[in-house]
Amino acid sequence: MPETGTGGATVRLAELVALLSLGTDLGLGQPMEHMIRACLIALRLGESVALADSGRGVVYYSGLLAWVGCHTDAYEQAKWLGDDLAAKRDAHYGYDFGKAGPAAAFMVKHLGGAGLPLLQRARTGARFAGDGRRALAAMAENHYLATDELAAGLGLSEQVRASLRQSYERWDGKGACGLRGDQIAISSRLINLADVVEVFRRAGGVGAAIAVARERSGTQFDPDLVEVFCRRAPLIFEDLDAAASWSLVIDAEPSLGAVVGGAGLDDALAAIGEFAELKSPWLMGHARGVAELAAEAGRGLGLPHGEVSALRRAAFVHDIGRLGVSNAIWDKPAALTRSELERVRLHPYLSERMLSFSAGLAPFGAIAGQHHERLDGSGYPRGLSGDGIGTAGRVLAAADSYHALTQARPYRPPRPAADVAAELRAEVTCGRMDGAAVDAVLRAAGHRVRRRRGWPAGLTAREVEIVRLLTRGLTARDIAGQLVISPKTAGNHIEHIYAKTGVSNRAQLSLFAMRHALMAEPDLERPGEKIG
Repeated sequence: MPETGTGGATVRLAELVALLSLGTDLGLGQPMEHMIRACLIALRLGESVALADSGRGVVYYSGLLAWVGCHTDAYEQAKWLGDDLAAKRDAHYGYDFGKAGPAAAFMVKHLGGAGLPLLQRARTGARFAGDGRRALAAMAENHYLATDELAAGLGLSEQVRASLRQSYERWDGKGACGLRGDQIAISSRLINLADVVEVFRRAGGVGAAIAVARERSGTQFDPDLVEVFCRRAPLIFEDLDAAASWSLVIDAEPSLGAVVGGAGLDDALAAIGEFAELKSPWLMGHARGVAELAAEAGRGLGLPHGEVSALRRAAFVHDIGRLGVSNAIWDKPAALTRSELERVRLHPYLSERMLSFSAGLAPFGAIAGQHHERLDGSGYPRGLSGDGIGTAGRVLAAADSYHALTQARPYRPPRPAADVAAELRAEVTCGRMDGAAVDAVLRAAGHRVRRRRGWPAGLTAREVEIVRLLTRGLTARDIAGQLVISPKTAGNHIEHIYAKTGVSNRAQLSLFAMRHALMAEPDLERPGEKIG
């Protein structure tokens, strides 16, 4: 059994993969454990068609990770389609995109943002013919590239990675890469069917699941698998609701149950936190920056090694709940409405809830869920106060606030370090933040800055500066204005960046920037300020 401690925690690889699937659920606009149930359905259907033992592991891991990369270009999805969560929910489950009619209906419903003024939607639609069409066309590749990099980082097999590449294929050959029929791996065919029927069964019962399977038989789904599914559907769905799906899927792990701990767990949680940041260009670098700041502050406070380790791990994943909130909110350049603020207030709870499924990860979730709580009870999501907020939670709250304020957001530029320090001290004065935690974070921020001497792929310091702006979605003209250079010069820099990094669009560049820590590692020293 994995330990339930903090610094010495170990978890099974299956738990980390299943944790990622919970993020997929949020990104697809589905309740948590949807992909877990879909994975179980695919495994049970695989047994019904005598799937070989070697194929069971492929179905297991690729089933949990099938759509995990769908948030990596949520910025573009929200830009062209409005609420990215609603658009993905419809795209995955509401329409059979192998037919012209449903595809057109989807675009009519979502292009420009459903519910927005007609004139605004029309303007977005007019711009879509150029950049928007290209952006959406590249989505399947972007999703796969992000998923494949994550799978490689987790040490998953080449067979699993090959199956993940085919997640976007259709039986009729109208999928992402045009594979048709038996050219598509049996694992991918099983997962595609299981993913959709799970949603329809949950919404309308077994009859609705059978109906959608038959309706899309021979187009989206393998007709032979559909026939087996329809015959055995009641047995396949049996006990999925009666027992905890998480426990069922962890117990179903077909390998020897690889365990991750120590530095391996640190790396895995860092990868998960940074992967979640790909959802918005404004978030990149935040998780690692907060983790390093919080850990240094914890050491400065004299916390035991195990508590510092737990704080750092919690900081890496403190914001994974952001996957459950639309980019139409995160990337909004104006003030949020009351209802939008309520959605924002949910994200720490979602982070904690996702981590709570695993006994080994739950202690980190308890810390992560406190990063927006305040000592006077004015924070969220639970309105904790005083001793209800632990030391680690207080440090994480201060580190998160400091780092967020020094980063740009769509509605404001980055704040100078001295101004941020003054604001955090004011929070202490008014009783919202812990004075010792704030002092420790400010001390860490004032003494932990390194110059970067070299950049990957031969990038220059100016090109790294432009990479950071490109990943936030700025155009060449926007970058030229911000850096006070000509649009032609900005365009030349961008061309060189794409050539050097070997990528072709913003989402892929974001992956490159995440992999090389270009967003989190400052290249200039902050103004020195004596603290403490």
